Amino acid sequence: MAYDAEDTRRRIFAAATAEFAEYGLAGARVGRIATAARANKQAIYLYYGSKEQLFAAVLRAKLEEVRVSISFDPDAVAESVGQLFDWYQEHPELIRLLLWEALEASGEPDGSEPDESERERRAGFRAKAHHLVAGGVVRHLPEDARVRAAQDLLFTFMGLIAWNFAVPKMCRMMLDEETDRAALARRRATVVDVARRLAAPQDTR
Repeated sequence: MAYDAEDTRRRIFAAATAEFAEYGLAGARVGRIATAARANKQAIYLYYGSKEQLFAAVLRAKLEEVRVSISFDPDAVAESVGQLFDWYQEHPELIRLLLWEALEASGEPDGSEPDESERERRAGFRAKAHHLVAGGVVRHLPEDARVRAAQDLLFTFMGLIAWNFAVPKMCRMMLDEETDRAALARRRATVVDVARRLAAPQDTR
């Protein structure tokens, strides 16, 4: 049977996604990834270079996946937020990857130039903000303040969504319930309602 390089890469990627989501970058083990992927360590280093590069590739790919799956419609911001909530509910690994990235990387800039992955992510977020501005979501504000306001909105929306999946223990304690389908449906409705209010045109009279 011929060696299928692409299939090996897919297996490595899937195994690495699960491993990093569970253990983070520091706790992940290349040996476990190789075993789960039915591949050898040499293949991982050949295709991805290092454990750090593999983590970056996994995170970049998951962010790209959500980017192409969900676009913010300026005419239906709340509905877009609801779709993003659904996406994160179906793909909880991305929240865990982002939390691990935040825990394992310094929160303060070190003066170095951002790498290609960070530049791509920043560009993607800026594009979403400009899309909202072009759609008139923050048209009540002075023109020079609109992009910043749209960025703030996007960041706030992300927080409203992510907190439902990032802190399951706090959810159980604070809301005094288990996170079942009914609870998530109610929380989704709340997030969507808040998003609708935040994105509503402001009365400037």
